[in-house]
This record gives sequence, C-alpha cells and structure tokens, in this order.
Amino acid sequence: MEFAQVTKILVAGGFGVGKTTMVASISEITPLRTEEQLTELSAGVDDLTGVASKTTTTVALDFGRITLESGVVLYLFGTPGQERFWFMWDELSVGAVGAVVLADTRRLEDCFGPVDFFESRGIPFVIGVNCFDGSDIYDEDEIRDALDLSPYTPVLLCDVRNRESSKQVLIGILEHAISSWAGR
Repeated sequence: MEFAQVTKILVAGGFGVGKTTMVASISEITPLRTEEQLTELSAGVDDLTGVASKTTTTVALDFGRITLESGVVLYLFGTPGQERFWFMWDELSVGAVGAVVLADTRRLEDCFGPVDFFESRGIPFVIGVNCFDGSDIYDEDEIRDALDLSPYTPVLLCDVRNRESSKQVLIGILEHAISSWAGR
C-alpha cells in the first residue's frame, strides 16, 4: 500500500476577496464550506466596499483537496476574512507549508494583516491578485511596492473562478515554499 504525501496550504486574505471561490474552483472533492448569511448585526462591522452584492461570509474555514500527478495531496484551508475571526488563523496555520494571500486591488490594504501574519511566523506565501471584473489592473512591481513586499515574494495575477488560474497560483506557492524551506 502506497501512502500519499500530504501538504497543507492556507488560502487567506480579506473579506470577499475570493478565498471560498478559489478552494471551490480547484478542489477535486465537494468543498467543506462554513458560510453563513450576512445579517443586520454585521452592518457597520463588515466593510462591503467593492463587494456590495456579497450576501454570505465564511465563519470558520473552507476545506478542499487536490491530488497532483506526483501523488502529493494538497489540503487547502480557506481562512475567514474578517478580522474578528482571525483568532482561528493560529490553529489553521499549524503544519502549513505555505499560504496564498489573495488580494483585491480595490481594497489592497486588506492584505496588510495577512502579510504580517505569515511573515511573523516564517510561513512562505505568495500574493494572488484576484483580477475582478471592472477593477484596475496593476503590474507585479506596483503591487509589491504598495504592499512593501520583499523582492522574493511572488506576486501572481489570477482569476480564482478559473480552475487553471487557481492551479497556477498553487504551483507558485509550492515552488516558493520549496525554495524557501531549502534555503533555511
């Protein structure tokens, strides 16, 4: 009996940036979702700028899985985006080899918390700039400068609704994680 190598990847970022969508677009299983309806209680707490039509929010995590041709199995854990749920990130990050920080150029400041989180814990990460319809497109260097990232942090443009695009982001974090861990 052959055992698969299991690798844990986090998908993080601000509220409404596409974490649930990314996990769903690439997962080979029906993803576990913990989405709940936004209610009046979240008015004034959740900033709907740029995502006014959003009606649900992840309150715990999303989980998906993809098996690579090499036999490696990626477990994908989508984190909740609102700051009030970030206390769960410490537990979710245990054992993660890397993370994707999804970014929305309409609300780029939402990346500062996740970037700080992964940098402070030494977890390799990439920035996946989710190119929303109607949003301005910036090049990688402009995003890197705006987020004050090291020149070694990959910035990848993507559309997380598209399986192939999500796959390229996952390849990017795997390559970056391997190179980061090898350099230690």
